[in-house]
Amino acid sequence: MNTLVALCAVGAERILGNEIKHLGYKLNGNAPGRVSFFGDDDALFKANLCLRTADRVYLQLAEYDALDFDALYDGTYAVNWQDFLRKDSRVIVDKVRSYKSKLNSEHSIQGIVHKAIYSKLGDVWHMASMPETGEESNVRVYVDENKVLVLLDLSGLPLHKRGYRVDGGIAPLRETLAATLLQEMMWRRKTPLHDPFCGSGTIAIEATLYAFNVAPGFGRRFALENLPIYNEKRAQEIKAEEAAKIRTDVEVRITGSDIDNSAVERAKKNAEYACVMAGRALKSIDISAHIPRPDFIQSDFADLAAPYDSGLLLCNPPYGERLGDEEQARELYKNMSSLWTDFEGWDIGVITSNPDFQESFGHKTSAIKKLKAGNLDTSFYIYKR
Repeated sequence: MNTLVALCAVGAERILGNEIKHLGYKLNGNAPGRVSFFGDDDALFKANLCLRTADRVYLQLAEYDALDFDALYDGTYAVNWQDFLRKDSRVIVDKVRSYKSKLNSEHSIQGIVHKAIYSKLGDVWHMASMPETGEESNVRVYVDENKVLVLLDLSGLPLHKRGYRVDGGIAPLRETLAATLLQEMMWRRKTPLHDPFCGSGTIAIEATLYAFNVAPGFGRRFALENLPIYNEKRAQEIKAEEAAKIRTDVEVRITGSDIDNSAVERAKKNAEYACVMAGRALKSIDISAHIPRPDFIQSDFADLAAPYDSGLLLCNPPYGERLGDEEQARELYKNMSSLWTDFEGWDIGVITSNPDFQESFGHKTSAIKKLKAGNLDTSFYIYKR
């Protein structure tokens, strides 16, 4: 049994935890922006392939107390690094986080951990220095209240980089955050969904992958595949198992629109790549079914009319930093109140970093969820009707 740690947007831990439990794994607690869980060897690959709201997945290699640098070094050295790295691996301690601990110099922690890893490898393999000519392997260290967690990156590129985005456009919404919003709204595939500010199409595409039960990682590789612990035969079996779970017999009504025609064309291209990715997964198990693409049109949101009595409007509208004018953003949010009338009976979800949204929109929310992805603090305004 392995202990794994998955990262997510701060505020999305509950959603990610539910996803992990749905995969059949037992939770082991969480901290802001990360969820720990127990998993078998399959989980190393399956979590990367299947989790929609996780930004990265790590294998926990050590957990120990350290009040000084000697203890930090010894705890890291005690890990059997030779089982997880190759002789030519280029090891990078990419991030260190220290919180309420005696060891509070993140730069010094980084150096000590790096030294301990290479010392252990050199001693085991009888090498005076490591060649560092192979693939990069990243290690992350958390020191929380003097307890050290040493984590090995299994993902490589962040998991929001699904592989289908040709061009994200300006200030794109992360795919993992879009998936989180869908879960926060408790959206179901039978419910019509429209994004009136579709941009690069992320919300509609993530909804499509979710509706047809397509694992989000089919179109990419993971850092795990460069490690000696990678079981390629089992990974291919897991891919086949997940491909067999893709639904092609369901009716969905997923659409998007944008006033900018170039954004609409970009969204169409991204959706095509995503659905082709799903189609290739099906072909790998000799199924030639077609995954319907979401529909995108050019339109000002003010010209839209609800095609059904109920549904979900979910969007990431432009805000001050994107428009370059916060006053213009407030005017946009005020005008968006037409959606409240034109889509009567529809739930509405709006994510923005602009704190004036609710006041400008003119309607009281059912709930406001704070989410932080990267360095961007956002609020998700939920209107249930």
